[in-house]
Amino acid sequence: MNPILTKARDHYSRKLPFVLYSKPDAEDVIGLFQSSSELHTLSMHSRGFAFVSFDNLQRYMIPEDSSDIYFQKISSSDFYVTDGFQLTDSQTGKDSFEALVGKAIFEINNGTFEKVVLSRKEVVQVAELEFESLFSKMIVAYPNAFRYVLYHPEIGFWMGATPEQLMKIEDTLLKTVSLAGTQVYKGQENSNWGAKEIQEQQIVTDYIVARLTPFADSIDVSDPTTVVAGNLAHIKTAISAQIVPENIEKIIDVLHPTPAVCGFPKAQALQFIADNEGYDRGFYAGFLGEWNKNFTTFQENQFDLYVNLRCMNYEQNTLNVYVGCGITQNSIPEMEYVETVNKAITMKKII
Repeated sequence: MNPILTKARDHYSRKLPFVLYSKPDAEDVIGLFQSSSELHTLSMHSRGFAFVSFDNLQRYMIPEDSSDIYFQKISSSDFYVTDGFQLTDSQTGKDSFEALVGKAIFEINNGTFEKVVLSRKEVVQVAELEFESLFSKMIVAYPNAFRYVLYHPEIGFWMGATPEQLMKIEDTLLKTVSLAGTQVYKGQENSNWGAKEIQEQQIVTDYIVARLTPFADSIDVSDPTTVVAGNLAHIKTAISAQIVPENIEKIIDVLHPTPAVCGFPKAQALQFIADNEGYDRGFYAGFLGEWNKNFTTFQENQFDLYVNLRCMNYEQNTLNVYVGCGITQNSIPEMEYVETVNKAITMKKII
């Protein structure tokens, strides 16, 4: 029996918080197992695993000083799962989502905002939560993503395999990415990006650079490249900056949520989402990850945070799969719905 998954099952049965995660291309899984059911609020000076909602109002953590830390090497014997699966294309919410996209395009043409990110959730019925199997499948299927499973009795059960890093900080060096634009991955064909995807990604890049500038001594921006995440390809720009550590909390607050998950200008996009999306995103499109400590090297004053995309949560024999897409002036409602269907495959493939 896999020791770290056995420990997680025991914690879950006792309704105690835990998180298991594996960084992109990592060789091991890290687990933080909290000793009590207390809900800890995220603190700038605490160390542990952060879990923050999309609206930035729910800010929680599993702290190092209240947890046992486990490590386990990833091996085929411990995490092997067959790659066979049956996937059905759900048409749930197609008409309403396409109508929502059309409404957003109307607002863009009227000058309300340049971009808005709209989302929906697909509901999958399950007999019971077999998170050990789901997590094992994620580990094997998406080695270059940040994979996690997190449980807290007051938060619920979340898991995902996200391709997007919010930021990584090592002392005074901050690294982040602008990731937007989506195509189904078809090899070299993905080098041909359309105007809609290029514009969508440039908005995110410009936003990040503008928000970092007041806090940075210098900023470096790479040329855009194509990256693959699961069955999808995206446009990615790497951004790095020299910062003052005392400004880390301010930087996180001005960056999150970025236009990659909400839109631009932020205030107008957030208002449209709140008024029209029709459900509470919760922790979908929030952020999570190592806070004030690298648990691989045990070095402090380091942050490794990811945007909570390609994720789902469990409640009452139901898995809610969350997916979204960026809407610009050049968007086509039917194609945007298809993009969300393709993104849902990441999670539905392992269920």
